[in-house]
Amino acid sequence: MALDPVDYAVISQALTAAAREMGTKLVRSAYSTIVREARDASAAILDPEGNVIAQAEMIPMQLGSMGVTLRACLEAFPAHTLRESHFLVNNHPFHGGQHLQDVFLFMPVFVEGELVGFSGTVAHHLDLGGGGAGLNNSATDLYQEGLLLPPMCFDYERDWHGGNFERLLRANVRVPEQTLGDFNAQFSANRIGIERMRQLCARYGRSTVFDAMGALTNHAETQLRAAIREVPDGTYTGEDAMDDDGVHDQPIWIRARVTVKGDQMHIDFAGTDPQVPRNINAPWASTFSAVMSCIKSVLVGSDTPFNEGSFRPVTLDVPLGSILNPRAPAPVRARMEPCYRAFCSVMKALAQVIPDRVISSGFDAALITCLARFDEGRYRVCLETYGGGFGASVSTDGADGISASLSNTTNSPVEALDMEFAHFRIVAYGLAPGSIGHGRQRGGAGLYRRYEILQDGVDFSLYGDRLRIAPDGLFGGMQAARASAVLERDGRRLPVDLRNTTRLLKGDFVTVTSAGGGGYGDPRERDPAQVERDLEQGFITPEAARTAYGFHAA
Repeated sequence: MALDPVDYAVISQALTAAAREMGTKLVRSAYSTIVREARDASAAILDPEGNVIAQAEMIPMQLGSMGVTLRACLEAFPAHTLRESHFLVNNHPFHGGQHLQDVFLFMPVFVEGELVGFSGTVAHHLDLGGGGAGLNNSATDLYQEGLLLPPMCFDYERDWHGGNFERLLRANVRVPEQTLGDFNAQFSANRIGIERMRQLCARYGRSTVFDAMGALTNHAETQLRAAIREVPDGTYTGEDAMDDDGVHDQPIWIRARVTVKGDQMHIDFAGTDPQVPRNINAPWASTFSAVMSCIKSVLVGSDTPFNEGSFRPVTLDVPLGSILNPRAPAPVRARMEPCYRAFCSVMKALAQVIPDRVISSGFDAALITCLARFDEGRYRVCLETYGGGFGASVSTDGADGISASLSNTTNSPVEALDMEFAHFRIVAYGLAPGSIGHGRQRGGAGLYRRYEILQDGVDFSLYGDRLRIAPDGLFGGMQAARASAVLERDGRRLPVDLRNTTRLLKGDFVTVTSAGGGGYGDPRERDPAQVERDLEQGFITPEAARTAYGFHAA
């Protein structure tokens, strides 16, 4: 019997609403600021084969590969062996995961004894052990980065709440209250998804829900194929570079070759630089998510669901042993950095053929800071993600001080951090002056935060990109300003060691600034009224107004 269009509309929207409700439950139940405030977590509904059906609009990087992560679990623990009380866990970068801090939890949904799908969540956990309480930029293999959780199956009643899995985690993390609290938030969110799936099946019947799930993924596929057909057939190339490999000063190049043929697209990363000995390698699942996020953002609107159907028209070829598909046990903690370069290289390739659909390069980096201190027998760990400036487009300026395209994390409010941590305080926070890339449409402004250290013995670590190589403009647009990190001690300005943890002292100040976004088009073509407004609002200086835009104030 054909699926009723009204039933499809209601069920498809209900599935999306369920994923969103899961995401809200996860964030509101979390203990750590990285999940509770920055919202570094995601949620999804998947079918019995592990295909993503509906996702909450949270972290694109985590969502694009959630099906890959679950299917790795199902290879080890086939669906027919699962019971209602089971849950699957995976954070292994070389078995479907991304980096160790993103732990995926999946719970099966049974209705009258039949498996109808999975409820899945992922959260970035504040600490999972490893070589240091900070970001451990010096790790040279995966084992130094924390606790590896390969695809595993546990029983919730037996292995949680004092059971073996919980005891294992508690024994290996420095901040068990936050880490276990965030795991509990994931379990709670998963149960929301289970209940909503059961309610749909009770109301419409299992077969109708299955049909609606299939129709929803087919809709996403149809929309993307139609968008690809509008792109002229051909092969287009783009490249972008990371600052360095964490050891030497040479840039690391990511090169993309995008081939469009009919309603299919193929991306080949041949020519991309090899994997490196530090933690800036990206496992295949992360690269896949980054590429799909770029393609969706350029080709289809927000009303097109991002599910398994979105992935069918696109294929990837990522050389094994490259920085985008390393061999185990390469460290991967900062895998977002090469993924952003993959995102930008695909964007630049598409700019050659659909220039009115793309944006210039932005700050496009995971700029992450960590301030950790051990005191009175316990660790206090603050992890923060930074926003920055977006690149400009053919018709609009880049957004100012916004979360990065692949991470989509919000800022941690100053008030929340002040209540939770006593070893530092934020004394300044705002848009970074002079950070924009000039153009007919200007790039967005970066952000800065200034920390005052209140106690001795604070370990500061940072990873990011765009500190040496600035974001590019497009079609005559100019580069944006680079990111920076500066330590002030006893009146002296010192560069922060980006490759190792820095021990801070009471009275130190650290200022971290993210990059801006590149401009689009010749700056001399910018509307003088817009230049005057930027000048009044402090985005540009009088000198920049004259030299870049040819503008002379009255």
